Amino acid sequence: MWRALTTRERLLLGLVGAIVATTAALEYGGASDVAVFLVAALALAGVAWVVSFSTEAVGERFGPALTGVLQSTLGNLPELFVVLFALSAGELVVAQYSILGSLFANALLVLGLVILAGSRAAGGVMRFGRRLPNDTATLLLLAIFIISLLGFSDQAGDRASQHQVEISAIGAVVLLAVYGVWLFFYLRDEKGGEPVTPRVPLALSVGLLAVAGVAAAFVSDWFVGSLDSAIETLGLSREFTGLVIVGIAGNAVENVVGVVLAHKGRNDLAISVVKNSVAQIAVFLFPALVLISLFFETRLTFVLPTVYIAALFLMAISVWQTTQDGEAMAFEGLALVGFYIILAVLTFYE
Repeated sequence: MWRALTTRERLLLGLVGAIVATTAALEYGGASDVAVFLVAALALAGVAWVVSFSTEAVGERFGPALTGVLQSTLGNLPELFVVLFALSAGELVVAQYSILGSLFANALLVLGLVILAGSRAAGGVMRFGRRLPNDTATLLLLAIFIISLLGFSDQAGDRASQHQVEISAIGAVVLLAVYGVWLFFYLRDEKGGEPVTPRVPLALSVGLLAVAGVAAAFVSDWFVGSLDSAIETLGLSREFTGLVIVGIAGNAVENVVGVVLAHKGRNDLAISVVKNSVAQIAVFLFPALVLISLFFETRLTFVLPTVYIAALFLMAISVWQTTQDGEAMAFEGLALVGFYIILAVLTFYE
């Protein structure tokens, strides 16, 4: 079965395995929290790539719509575990900003790089289907509507602000219901796709996916366990750690496949992978974690600082403006990357 993989893929899988093993050795060998933190962050990125690679291999048997949904669902495993372990450790800020980081990394950094690669491969203008970008914008705005209401209510200190957990839970159910209905019709209507002959055996793909899922759970636990001491030593804020480090480790590397697909001219699949990730984080992963957190002592809500509410709204508008007409140029992709860099710098100084 391994012969179906290229030499480069086998080397990368071996490298990821070595990094995960090194993280385990540092964790159980009594190494410093800084060493565990740094190597675990690298291991998170590696595990995210394995999840992405194996999911893409499974998804080759389906069209771009289902492949994109499958990849974004399973590709969010590292972020899911990081947030769960952060909540169990009482690290609410890290949990919130890890979700924000996933959103911003996918919608700005990764999408921007995909547009840059796709427009360059297409000779100037990257073209793709219009439905998914517009659907994603609607789902994003719905999530931001709930986040904005709770955020402004919290700032005003009105009566509703005393019931943030309850309102967040009800909002989460609404988001999940809307996402479920959208997903049903999206998959039903987008059955067609680019025919691709599966290269990697199904058994190998599923096996890699299972191993990567288990590794994601362990690495996330080690990462969060070393967090408190490491960020104090390195002088980083919890906000920057969640939004940038976790965001890039769990998303930019995971979705590098989108950049590769765009470079190959498979624009619809490239956009599907990234846009489905954005939609899933906003209206599936975030609300699901809000509901799961009800069983934790530390509760996750949709209440966020005003500056990030504004950033989310501007992000949604920027992404919609860039992709709503079914085409994008290189400077638009570069602009999205620029937005992400500015946001990361702001968060660094928070």
